[in-house]
Amino acid sequence: GCNPLAETGRSKLQSQRAVLNQQILRAVRMRAGAENLLRATTNNKVREQVLLELSFVNSDLQILKEELEGLNISVEVYQNTEETFSIPLVPLGLKETKEVDFTLPLKDFILEHYSEDSSEYEDEIADLMDLRQACRTPSRDEAGIEMLISYFLQLGYVENRFFPPTRHMGVLFTWYDSFTGVPVCQQNLLLEKASILFNIGALYTQIGTRCNRQTQAGLENAVDAFQRAAGVLSYLKETFTHTPSYDMSPAMLNVLVKMMLAQAQECVFEQIGLPGIRNEFFTLVKMTQEVAKVGEVYMLVNTAMNQEPVKENIPYSWSKLAQIKSDHYKALAHYFIATILCDHELQSGDDEDQQEKALSQLYDYMPEGLMVLTVLKDKVQRKQLGKAHLRKAIVHHEEALRVCGLCKKLRNIDVLQEVLTAAHKRSLLKYAQQETEDDFLSLIQAPDILPKTEHKIETIAPQFSKVKVKDFFHRLGPLTVFSAKQRWTAPRTIHIHHEAGELGFSLKGGSPVQIYCLDPACSAASMGLKEGDYIVSVGGVDCKWLGVNEVLEKFRSVGEQPIEIEVISCQDTAASMHSKSATYSVGMQKTYSLICLAMEEDKIDQTKKAPLKLPFLSWGTKNRQKAASTLCLPSAVAGSSRMKKKLSPFTLLNTESSLY
Repeated sequence: GCNPLAETGRSKLQSQRAVLNQQILRAVRMRAGAENLLRATTNNKVREQVLLELSFVNSDLQILKEELEGLNISVEVYQNTEETFSIPLVPLGLKETKEVDFTLPLKDFILEHYSEDSSEYEDEIADLMDLRQACRTPSRDEAGIEMLISYFLQLGYVENRFFPPTRHMGVLFTWYDSFTGVPVCQQNLLLEKASILFNIGALYTQIGTRCNRQTQAGLENAVDAFQRAAGVLSYLKETFTHTPSYDMSPAMLNVLVKMMLAQAQECVFEQIGLPGIRNEFFTLVKMTQEVAKVGEVYMLVNTAMNQEPVKENIPYSWSKLAQIKSDHYKALAHYFIATILCDHELQSGDDEDQQEKALSQLYDYMPEGLMVLTVLKDKVQRKQLGKAHLRKAIVHHEEALRVCGLCKKLRNIDVLQEVLTAAHKRSLLKYAQQETEDDFLSLIQAPDILPKTEHKIETIAPQFSKVKVKDFFHRLGPLTVFSAKQRWTAPRTIHIHHEAGELGFSLKGGSPVQIYCLDPACSAASMGLKEGDYIVSVGGVDCKWLGVNEVLEKFRSVGEQPIEIEVISCQDTAASMHSKSATYSVGMQKTYSLICLAMEEDKIDQTKKAPLKLPFLSWGTKNRQKAASTLCLPSAVAGSSRMKKKLSPFTLLNTESSLY
């Protein structure tokens, strides 16, 4: 990872984000306490004081949220340092997290579950914690992406080795919402995996915005980065569907995927126009369709951003920037077609049919009384339609400038103002060059332009297989056998004596090998060796990763001398139940969402009989209309007629003091 103390623009923004997250956490706790006191007290004087305090806290929260939005729209920090005259692209900020200490939980589990000396695995645990710490400040390049993917894949090994499905490990993961700053704390590794995936997508967006958009190679890299960002976010949406954080909710991820694909489409248009746009009929037709496509995708992004439940949490300036880009690129489309009509009259040597076909592809319909071929041949109609398109272009330019002026954050982005103003002046100049005497007679309304692109933009799925990682805890043995789901006896020492050159048993399987066809009358059986036991050590040498031939070779190497082996027996495991969590992976049963600042679940009296959990999700009544509302975990005793009156400890989250 990068040096966390490096004074770069990006690191300063992340540091400010971390400070804001802590301030938001304090304000949320203050609000929750005040709301609890308001419900508990009956004293009118106290209620008045609490209501006054609540108004102050809510004002503070609103101010902090606006400051966080300011960080999210600080796009100039992430842009390429080269002088450019392009509208800025929007990156995603990395999710912040707290430090996690794996040492005690993993060492205890190694000793208890694997019956091994946990002190021998201190280096592996330290490597895991160092990798996690480095992932908090990844470098903005392929090396940073590879490091995040390495940690994500390493979490898969850690989950299988140390996180059984029947209990919590006592490791609390805390991640802050990148849009609201509200923390989400859970004792479930799936929250960690989902957050790392989000940061992989966010880092791809930062790489895309950093590319030099004045070169073909830079634009190609930007398109690729935004497509990969969309692919990672789409994978996150499909794989972890019940995340408790707004920034990773399906609705929000759907909007973010659309935004990344729109930015990729914008870079494609810039790539086509980078060599220069020739003032030629068919070239302008192609550019008109391409830029109309960019305007259309940004219009869809703006529409999605203004839908519930995303509208409340998406940065306001992002929504306005999408609207500005939609109007700006629609205006360019009308400007290009106006240039076609005003500057390219049909000449005797031109291919009339080809021009008619090309122009007709731009329109879904023609204004009443006009035909494409007639417009091409009639100079007056051609000029009237061209001026109608210029008027529409000017309207779109003025709307983009108006919206930009209304948004405080966007007003301060100089290059955005410069690009919009220059495009507006160009359209005004083009309109002024046309004859204006008959303007009052022209009632033609310019029709909408059909978008079309020859460069289809799609998501690129994450390719985790390209990053090779080695399991830190490789020494515990093959994961197919030595996992948190399996339970065994402690290693037993068996002294093997050769009887007439025979061991009294056979070996089978891969690694580790199993005892097979055990002779119940042999000396090994009398010492406790059982059919199906796994051999984990021969002569004091670990052999969990050895096959049948290697183990037999060790037996042969001692000749007729007695040899000591260690074996373990697999125990029957109870039917596993997935614990309550924020997320679930493909192939796993759905699990429950839980938003909390801390989980005290382990304090529940274990002697009481746990109530049966209903196999479905129940939305909290007060939060049904909210987008990412807290989920209520129903609790009931089988056969009880008073089931509805029993409350689960998690239903407390459905009150007005819930985080969202």
